[in-house]
This record gives sequence, C-alpha cells and structure tokens, in this order.
Amino acid sequence: MSALQISVDYDAITHNVALLRSRTGDAEVMAVVKADAYGHGLVPAAAAAREGGAAWLGVAQPGEAVALRAAGDTGRIFTWLYGPDFPVRDLLMADVDLSVSSPQVLERIAATARDLRTVARVHLCIDTGLGREGVTLADLPAFLDVAVTAHSEGEVRIVGLWSHLAWADAPGHPTIDAQAQVFRDALAATEARGIALEVRHLANSACTLTRADLHFDLVRPGIAVYGMPPVADPDGEDFGLRPAMAVRSEVILVKQVPAGQGVSYGHEYVTERATTLGLISAGYADGVFRSAGGRAEVSIRGQRYRIAGRVCMDQFVVDLGDATEVRAGDVATLIGPEGPSASDWALAADTINYEVVCRFGGLRTKEKA
Repeated sequence: MSALQISVDYDAITHNVALLRSRTGDAEVMAVVKADAYGHGLVPAAAAAREGGAAWLGVAQPGEAVALRAAGDTGRIFTWLYGPDFPVRDLLMADVDLSVSSPQVLERIAATARDLRTVARVHLCIDTGLGREGVTLADLPAFLDVAVTAHSEGEVRIVGLWSHLAWADAPGHPTIDAQAQVFRDALAATEARGIALEVRHLANSACTLTRADLHFDLVRPGIAVYGMPPVADPDGEDFGLRPAMAVRSEVILVKQVPAGQGVSYGHEYVTERATTLGLISAGYADGVFRSAGGRAEVSIRGQRYRIAGRVCMDQFVVDLGDATEVRAGDVATLIGPEGPSASDWALAADTINYEVVCRFGGLRTKEKA
C-alpha cells in the first residue's frame, strides 16, 4: 500500500438509496451526486443510486449533468447552480432539467430553447429563507410574469418548484416550519397562475429522515446517500445507513523512543514515558486535516491510536504505547468499519463529515471496495 487509499462500497450507496426510498411514501428520490458524488465518484455513485431506486439525480454544476449523460445515464437529471452565462445549449441538448433563480436565466433558457426548437423543463427556485439561490417571495409575482409568458409561448415547461432548508439538521428548529410556510405560499401563488407542477421539492437528507410532512413529490438526499446521517437517530442505529467510503494507509516505520521525546514539528507532543511510535504514510497533502493533530485517531490491528503531534505534509505519527504487535506494513484505517468514522474525523478537525469525505475523495482515484 502506498500513501492514502480511498475505497468506495457502491453497494452501500445502493442500500442507502433503497432505504431512503422506503421512507418516502409516494415521493420519489433525487440522489444528490454533486461535487463528484461528495468525493465518492460521480458516475459509479450515480449508477449505484439508480440501482437503489433513485428516479432523479441532482448536481449543482452543469458540467456534471452533461458528464452523466455522456456516461449513459438516461433518467431525469436536475442541475441548479449557474448565472446567466452557462452552457444552456449543451444542457438542453442533453435533456437536463434546469433550475431558474432569476428572470435573466429564464430568458436565456427560453431564447436557447426557441433556437433549438425544443421545450426546456425548468424548476422555479424560491428563496424561502436560506439567503442563497432563488427568488424571494416579494419578487415572485414579477418573476412569474416572465415565467408564465415563456411557458405559454411553448419555450419552457414549468415542471417544478423547489427550495432548500437552512437548519433541517436541527429537527424542531423554528426556521424549518417558517421556510415550509413560505414554500407553501410560493406554491399557492404559482398554481394560482395556472401552472400545473409535476414536482415540488424541499427536503434534504435531514428532512427526508425526520419530516415526512415535507416530502411533497420529491426528496433530495445528499449526505445520507453516502451513509452518513445528518441528524442523530433516536434509536442510535444511524437509521440503517451504511457508510460507503473507507480511507486507509500504511504503517511504514515502528521504533522505540525514550521518555521526553518530542514528536513532529514544534514538539507539541512529548512522550511521557518510554514508548513505541508508529509512522503513518499520509499527511495534509493527502487530505488529512492538519488541525486534527493530537485529536484524530486511526485504527491498527483493531486498536485505536491518537495522532501524536502535528500532521505533516505526507506523514504523521501515532503513539503505540505498549502495542508491541504492530509492525511496519500494517494497515492504518483512518475511516472505515474497523476504525473511526468520517464524523469522528469531523469532530477532531472541527468541521463536518461532508467536508471530510469531499476532501479525501477529491484527492485520490476511487476504487471499488
């Protein structure tokens, strides 16, 4: 084994999507595979999600939507993050559903659809309180004027209305119901203009797992697709989700040192007694969080060991104590069923598990487990 090895269990993604689908009743599942499927590999993760019952795939960037089509995906694909200057022609030719957050983007889509003699499928995005993409409720009437005109002229077909929640990972937070009410108000205003919507979608992973009343026609789970629950499971079972990513490296050196030995740059860690140190071939150039030094753990031969001192660019040290059985060549598991989780690393690095898997996955070629 050389440096960091990232493996992805795509069967776990299939399992997770099927489990989520079992909780959504009549609502369909859009598996969010943006950002290279959260570091898990766009195309294989999307295929695994489809196998689990995902009727839709969601990506933020237009390029990923086109890449999915080029890879042979023929189902519904939705993309949403762009300004007026985006590859709308490529997306329409690829039969991708498009989000609209402004009149300028809508007019660009309508003009391109007219040139191509096709009809664009669009989803109107409503800013219900997150303060990111979308049209505010105050600006919705003027926006609907433009949308209804384009719809009536046959250039676009308004098939969806959607929004995104700010605080769904805190079940019971008042912003959830407040945003849901704004969303319902936007729905009523849209339908009052004679628009028959195909799908209404608001729920992310947390909302999919905790608020069945907000599933509407379509849910958009992201992090849960990859086996990481966005909220605590009251039963302590992680909702039955299975983590898909594993991160492993190698112990490349084992040696005995005396008490008082400083370890790594700055000697932030000093041995309290004679002990054994293990050198792990992975560092911040491989995605290991430098901020996790002295806090994160790895698993070697089924035992957990904390990082001793600072994480370096391509290596870090663990204090093995009296573990005389550890040898150079042993596997060190950073994330995996036999070791810590992405959430454990997030806690150690003062971040979220989303960033952990995106960081690790983004720096190495994924291999099927």
